[in-house]
Amino acid sequence: MNKLNHFYEPHLAVREISVLPGGEWIPRISGWSMIQVEDGTGYWLQAPSSIELEVGTILVVAGNGPGRIRASQLNGLALRCFNVMPSRLTGLITLGEQDFLRRAASKQEAACRVFSAHSPMALKMTELCADRSLGGIALRLKLLQLFVEAFAVQWEQTAPGRLNADARERLQLFLKENPPDALLEISFKELAEMTHCTSRHLSRIFYDLVGMSFRDKRAEIRLARARDLLVTSKSKVVEVALESGFKSLSLFNLMFTRRFGTSPGRWRQKHGVNGGNGVQRGGKRGNLRFMENSKQSFYSLG
Repeated sequence: MNKLNHFYEPHLAVREISVLPGGEWIPRISGWSMIQVEDGTGYWLQAPSSIELEVGTILVVAGNGPGRIRASQLNGLALRCFNVMPSRLTGLITLGEQDFLRRAASKQEAACRVFSAHSPMALKMTELCADRSLGGIALRLKLLQLFVEAFAVQWEQTAPGRLNADARERLQLFLKENPPDALLEISFKELAEMTHCTSRHLSRIFYDLVGMSFRDKRAEIRLARARDLLVTSKSKVVEVALESGFKSLSLFNLMFTRRFGTSPGRWRQKHGVNGGNGVQRGGKRGNLRFMENSKQSFYSLG
C-alpha cells in the first residue's frame, strides 16, 4: 500500500505542510520538490552545514537528497511545496534533459538549491501561489516553468548542441588515449556514462567517429586479436576463440570466415608459424609489420 501511495504522490500540485516547533520534515519523492517557507522560522540541515530559512526562502531539493527541514524550538513552520517527477513528463522533456536532472540529483552539491526570500524566483512563487484564479493545466504549466527557471544557468550550459559536442569530444579523447582493447573492457552503458550522454546519442557519435557500431567494433577487435594469435602462437583454434572473447567455437568460425573469407584453420596454414607467409618467411620483422598494420587498422576512425 505504501508503494502505491508513493507512486501516486501529487505531481505539479501545491501542497501545504506544517512542521511543529522543534519538529523535522524530510522531502522524499522520486523526483524533485520545490519548497517555500510561508510562515515561521527554521533550518535546512545538510552535513556539514545548515542554512537558516526565513519567510519566502525557496529550496529546490532532489527526492533522494540527504537533507531535512527542522522548525525552530519556538515557532513551527508553514511550508508550501510542489513536486516535479521527470519520469511523468515523457514527451515534454527530452532524454538528455531527463539525464541532466538525474545526474544533478546524484550530486550532493547540486541536489539542493537555495533561493533567498528576495530573489526573483521567490517573488514569482509567492505571486503564483497567491493567484487563486489559476488552476488545472494553466497552474501546472506555471509551476513547471518555475521549476525549469531554477536550473536556467545549468540548462543553458548543457543545451543539446553543447552537450552533444562535449560528448563527442569526450569520446574522441577516450579513443585517442586508450588502446583499442579498452573497448573490450567497458560496456556500452559505462561508455555512455563516461561521455555523459544518452545511449541513443552515443550510438550516433560512435558510428560517426569509428565508421561502425560499438558492437561491430568490439567484434572487429576480437577478430584481429584472434588473427594475431593464429599467426604468433600454437594454441588450438578453440583456445584462440576463447582467449579472443568468443563464447563458442562455431560463432568464432562463422565470424572469422565472414570477415576474412577463409576459416581460422586455413588462415593459420597460410600465415601461421608453420605457414608460407608468416613468421618463417618474414621473420621477426615481418611479424612486427603485420602486428603494426593490424594495430593501425584498430584506430581507423572511418
